[in-house]
Amino acid sequence: MSVRQRRYPKEEFARRGSATYERDIRPQIEADNQGKYVAIDIETGAWEIDFSETAAGDRLRQRIPDAQTWMMHIGYDYLRRFGAGRVQESA
Repeated sequence: MSVRQRRYPKEEFARRGSATYERDIRPQIEADNQGKYVAIDIETGAWEIDFSETAAGDRLRQRIPDAQTWMMHIGYDYLRRFGAGRVQESA
């Protein structure tokens, strides 16, 4: 199994992925796909969507073996969340 190498600096990678999502993908999918994941090839604009981020990424790589994959969690500002989150104190 070959290791895919990132061809762009992190900032450019994120900029391209976010721009492609906002411009080309979000208007088509966001309303009906809250909580799903979308895997985007930042070079071609090709994408796959699934409830599983692994399934979406695998299908994209089947189509484009050398994809530069940017992953988005539809309807969220983050891909994954770590930690306990906010705790509200009762008054």
